[in-house]
Amino acid sequence: MPKVRQDAWSHEDDLLLAETVLRHIREGSTQLRAFDEVGDLLNRTSAACGFRWNAEVRQKYEQAVELAKKQRKEKKRNEAKQQVEYPQPSRSVPEEKEVAEHHAYTYTEPLEQAIPGPRKDDLNLTDVIRFLDTLQKETSASGPVQQQLNQLEAQNEELMERNNQLSRQLESMSEDYQALIQIMDRARKMVLFDEQDATFKPQFRMEKNGNLKNVAR
Repeated sequence: MPKVRQDAWSHEDDLLLAETVLRHIREGSTQLRAFDEVGDLLNRTSAACGFRWNAEVRQKYEQAVELAKKQRKEKKRNEAKQQVEYPQPSRSVPEEKEVAEHHAYTYTEPLEQAIPGPRKDDLNLTDVIRFLDTLQKETSASGPVQQQLNQLEAQNEELMERNNQLSRQLESMSEDYQALIQIMDRARKMVLFDEQDATFKPQFRMEKNGNLKNVAR
């Protein structure tokens, strides 16, 4: 079944990838084999695992990588020391050939120079074609996602501009409403004063000299 998984990497996926790569480094294996192992477990391609390691995960485990390298060197020194102290019996020609083939796949390249995909120590045309085909599919799959993201960003900017326009309109309407309330209040007071003047009846008072005098309110 072809591996076509395109979902996002979870924290557990990144942790599995880091632990597997560090184990292969300690054991003197290749990162390509680590990516193949993780790819089988997560149903992802080896190229996708390698890209994830180099782009996101490796920088979080720099100290762990250096420690794994030291452990790998220490392991090799111990093995060499044991071979000197306890020499192994001579092997037959087929056994020596098997050992040579095993060391041909041993990873000795610095981690910083590692890249996803086939390595130069076991490179062949089939691996190159498979790697390029996988890379092309992943790049093509990211195109619609980027286009949708651009559309969402444009819609967001349009909505923000519309929101600003409505806010300005609401502020203007609020000012007009306050002015209208003030006008209505002044008109009500003027009507009230007019009614008081209309209902006012003059009052007079008789003075000592017999004249009538208007009494002010």
